Amino acid sequence: MKTNEITIHQTQQKDKPAIMRMLKDTKFFRDGEIVIAEEVLDDSLICGKDGEYRSYSAVENNETIGWVCFGPTACTIGTFDVFWIVVNPKSQAKGLGTKLMDFATDLIKKDNGRLIVVETSGMAKYLATQKFYEKLGYKKEAVLKDFYTKGDDKIIYLKKC
Repeated sequence: MKTNEITIHQTQQKDKPAIMRMLKDTKFFRDGEIVIAEEVLDDSLICGKDGEYRSYSAVENNETIGWVCFGPTACTIGTFDVFWIVVNPKSQAKGLGTKLMDFATDLIKKDNGRLIVVETSGMAKYLATQKFYEKLGYKKEAVLKDFYTKGDDKIIYLKKC
């Protein structure tokens, strides 16, 4: 898919270094979370678009500047999780996150998706992330108090396809 000068394609091995750098550069993810993201990314590269993790990268001028990873939720029919979304800090606040989420949503709909689940932290530094999901039509369905650690709630958002 081409959007202005931004191309979104299935993630390739050559995208991995930039994705890993973005995850660190945003300063939103703890070291353990980055390890999990890399495991998910590696699995998506091995299994491809029909695997558990469907991974897509946004590229502009031959530079990977965004990543979204989603997949069907185990033991459900038509429910999908968006596991990861990250945008290069230099490219944030320009609509790329919305483009990646819209791209993922379109693919989920084509795969008979009926419900999309996203999760985020309840900490103050994630307020922009929460507002981002709400702007895209996601509804806050649950708050799990002290989930990630004391004082860090897990917020679960849902959106019907």
